[in-house]
Amino acid sequence: MTETVQTTLPATEEPLPPEGLAQYARTGWLAARGFYTPEETAQISRWTDELTVAPEIPGRHWVYREDSLLREGERVIRRIENFCPFHEGFDRLTSAAAQLQGGPVVLFKEKATSRCPVAPASNRIRTSRPAGPPMCRSSSPPSSASTATKGNGCLRMSDAPRFAGLIGDKWHPLTAEQMTSFALTDVPTEPGDVLFFDSYVPHASGPNLTSRARRILYLTYNLASHGDHRALPRRQARQLPADIERIPGREYKFKV
Repeated sequence: MTETVQTTLPATEEPLPPEGLAQYARTGWLAARGFYTPEETAQISRWTDELTVAPEIPGRHWVYREDSLLREGERVIRRIENFCPFHEGFDRLTSAAAQLQGGPVVLFKEKATSRCPVAPASNRIRTSRPAGPPMCRSSSPPSSASTATKGNGCLRMSDAPRFAGLIGDKWHPLTAEQMTSFALTDVPTEPGDVLFFDSYVPHASGPNLTSRARRILYLTYNLASHGDHRALPRRQARQLPADIERIPGREYKFKV
């Protein structure tokens, strides 16, 4: 995995316009179209490709696989986490999280997901705050092959005004009763777009009904004034370790 990078993306400290900030304040989420330039998007795409072929070594990035629905006996990558400490490009990748949260931020966790063809919907409408301080999460398709559409399972966001606190219980998806005050709307994204949402926004994603995998890159930040909480995802990973770190014959199940 490469350890070199020529730039920090994006270069602008406050890249979002006032109308974008106003929408985020109203709804808790914002689709920033063309946030990254084509050149920046191509660079992020190369970094994502590097992740998928990097050697899996215990103690480094975490790779999780699932059974292929198309080819019996094959395991395909479902998501990769904890890669920023081992990839300088991703580690220096910036977003508008500081602008949206009103102060310097620190990275809480990172994740690159791959929703395989004919993969089912998550069927869990949820928030992003199981623990820790309020956070800002960004999601983006890293390459042209990863355009997020209704057909391949783009994110779906709440159409309600911004929620000021957590709905329901930590670690649990929302119930039908808890969802009576809002509906979900599909938010398709193209490479270079970034979907920002805070940790209280209900969201979900649909099934991938296409013949190609859909990749999404997630970066989650919290205000630096709330402390560094990166140890929390690492503690959670002990319950569900990366495939390379699992003990053969042991059954693993995360609480969510």
